[in-house]
Amino acid sequence: MASRLAGKVAIVTASTDGIGLAIARRLGLEGAKVMVSSRRKENVEKTVKSLEDEGIKVAGTVCHVAKEQDRHHLVEETVKQFGGIDVFVSNAAVNPAVGAIIDTTEEVWDRIFDTNVKAAFLLTKLVVPEMEKRGKGGSIIYISSVAGYNAFPGIGTYSISKTALLGLSKALSNELASSNIRVNAVAPGIIKTKFSSYLWKEEGPAQKAATKMIPLHRFGEPDEIAGAAAFLASDDSAYMTGETISVAGGLCSRL
Repeated sequence: MASRLAGKVAIVTASTDGIGLAIARRLGLEGAKVMVSSRRKENVEKTVKSLEDEGIKVAGTVCHVAKEQDRHHLVEETVKQFGGIDVFVSNAAVNPAVGAIIDTTEEVWDRIFDTNVKAAFLLTKLVVPEMEKRGKGGSIIYISSVAGYNAFPGIGTYSISKTALLGLSKALSNELASSNIRVNAVAPGIIKTKFSSYLWKEEGPAQKAATKMIPLHRFGEPDEIAGAAAFLASDDSAYMTGETISVAGGLCSRL
């Protein structure tokens, strides 16, 4: 594995499973010091041990991104452990309900946007000053979704929150360019995680219909999202900001 992230410090939220874990692992294998986080202490401890066994420089802390105290602790602990922040990957997201957008309750709407959008923004406000202190710029990466371009049936409110992240990355990229802080997004398609397990764990009509829509005729793997995130975190993407990389097997095209 290349060491193109050597000397960099990265925070990855919701990073003890699925896409978040794959990203944390990839950044670490490429040389970054990584702060992982999750709402459950036992998951954090298990992940730290697993990544340490692979030779990755890693620390972890409990963080519910929708809680102000946890957000501050995550950033403070990263600076304490590793001396600063160069990369921030906002991966945490929830979808507590399935159904029509018009039937979404205010409680569900608030929960989705508090976690998926508001927390991403408020964490960004905390990490940017730390990136500026380093004097080397930085990379902010929002994990959005192809559902942010075209809402998926049944998870329309979640899809709207992912659209908001696309707008947030574009708007912030202009504001933070003077500090050489790049802001980009990754839009995964249907990836083999717990979130989409109803589609890929068992063969059936839903699986067949989903893979038929995907030009590559398969679901993605978390490691394939991690590769895109590592590219955006590295200097290989030094001239990229305000962009979104779709990693969806051809499911989504903006043309």
